[in-house]
Order: sequence, then structure tokens, then C-alpha cells
Amino acid sequence: MDLTQLIPLLAAPFVGSFIATLVIRLPQGAPVLWARSACDHCATVLRPLELVPILSWAALGGRCRHCRQPIGWIHPACELGAVVLVLWAILAVPGELVPATAVLGWGLFAVALIDQRHFIIPNVLSLPLGLLGLLLPLAWDPPSIGEHAAGALLGYVLLRGIGLVYRLIRGRSGIGEGDARLLAAIGAWVAWEGLPTVLLYASAAGLVHATMARIGGREIRGTSRLPFGPHLCLGAWLVWLYGPLTLG
Repeated sequence: MDLTQLIPLLAAPFVGSFIATLVIRLPQGAPVLWARSACDHCATVLRPLELVPILSWAALGGRCRHCRQPIGWIHPACELGAVVLVLWAILAVPGELVPATAVLGWGLFAVALIDQRHFIIPNVLSLPLGLLGLLLPLAWDPPSIGEHAAGALLGYVLLRGIGLVYRLIRGRSGIGEGDARLLAAIGAWVAWEGLPTVLLYASAAGLVHATMARIGGREIRGTSRLPFGPHLCLGAWLVWLYGPLTLG
């Protein structure tokens, strides 16, 4: 394992801890970068030893040392999830692509969790992710920048158009602006050729999600809210790692 793989792997638990903070604070409009880590229940500022990814949570039994309220699974889940994404990237892509792939995976992970929990896709995540997707081809394959720019434009126009048509037919919103911006960011990474497969995977995942919800006893109607962002993120991740489906 070389440094291009080792550094993202070592950073992953700490990035996962930051992702958990984003998931909790961004939807609340709370400060993220300039606020010190504190207990979500008693607001006690946490010490460095209470912030060691995974180990601190396990040592404290999943409870705040000060107020003994449950810390919640979101923190260790994000920390472990960030590690799993890097290990997956190491197995699936060439070593020199692991750092960028890890960043993509972490960004998609954060977006998916926030949309799943709060039905929003923050621009502060999707827009930088899309910009990075446009900048990286300049270093790797400059002639392909047109394909990636076309992917970003097509991704936005496609979902925005579907959303407008849905509103005209049904009289209510079905696909949000955030989903369109997210698909634009995804298109910047996978280029326009990858978008059909992303949408295919996302639609299949959405169908499985709805089916499992029904089996679990949830009543699913035409007006039921189901987040589409997590499914788009899954589709983007699979297409980035393994490429789009082909007919040949």
C-alpha cells in the first residue's frame, strides 16, 4: 500500500467524524467549521481524548461522559462508513485515483445521509463536489473536460425538466432543485456518458427502497416523501468505480 492509499485510509475516521457533524449541524443552520465539538445534549465542550474516532465512542459506552445521554450511532457509523469507502476505493480503482475517489465517496456519503434524514441536499456540499468534478479532468485528461461539462449541464437540465413536467401534471413538486444540482455534480464526475447508468441504478434503488418500506408496514402513496438523493449517490458511486453499462 503506497501513500496515495495510506493517507486517505488514515484520514478516513476523522473525515467520518466531520461528516457526522455535518449531518447534525448543517440542517440546523449551526456553525460547522468554527465551532468547537460539544455534546449535542448538554453542550459541554469535548476534550481531545473524547474525540478519537470510534475508540472514544466505544470507551464511553456510547454515552456522553458529562450528562450520560446517548451519543447516538451517527458518529461511529459515519467514521466506520468513511473507512469502508476508502477500502472499497482501494479495491476498485488504481492507486493514483484513490484520493479523489475517497473525496467523492465522502461527499456522496454526507449528501445521502442528510437527504435521508432531513429531505434536503445542501448546496454547500453539492456545488463544491461538482466544481471538483470539473477541475480534476484538467489534471488527468484535459481533452475530456467537454464531456464532463456536458455531463454537469445535462444532469441539471434533465432532472430540472422532469421536475417541472411533474409539477405541471400533478400540481406539486416531485423532484427538488437539490436533486437537480446533485445530478449536475455527479455528471461533472462521470461525464454525460455515465448519467443514464446513474439514473438506472438510482431508479432501481428507489424501487427497492419503496418496496422494503411497504414490506416493513409503511403506507406508500403518490404523495409520500421518499428522498431520491441517496439513490443518486449510490448510482454515482457505482458508475465512478465500475463505469457505465454498455450494450456491447
